[in-house]
Amino acid sequence: MNIGAKWVVDGAVEIAYFLGVSQSLIAVTIIAFGTSLPELATSSMTALKKNTDIAIGNIVGSNIFNILLILVISSMIRPLQFNIASNVDIFVAILAPLLLFITMFTVRKKHVLNQREGIIFLILYIFYLVFAIYRG
Repeated sequence: MNIGAKWVVDGAVEIAYFLGVSQSLIAVTIIAFGTSLPELATSSMTALKKNTDIAIGNIVGSNIFNILLILVISSMIRPLQFNIASNVDIFVAILAPLLLFITMFTVRKKHVLNQREGIIFLILYIFYLVFAIYRG
């Protein structure tokens, strides 16, 4: 993570703690957004340059890396306890790539994620954020 992103995330976390926001809400919003900005920038630039394989690979690779390396190493350092409320977050983390796979490989034979489908995914993400904020 670059220095600017670190400052943004650290500052947002401090403000959230000051306002009494829960750690899980901070994790699924502020930290997730801050750590995903490099992927957003990379994927956006590669999509503009029509290097779509790199854009898709960047996102899929990042998810695999986070689950199979970051989560595993973190649990090896200290066992990770999950709050029952985290089950919804885990379900969304499983459902989102599954929906992407279904959309790209079974809905049409073209293997394309178009703007309309992108907007639908964005709306689903907004619903998830609203739910996460409501849940607290």
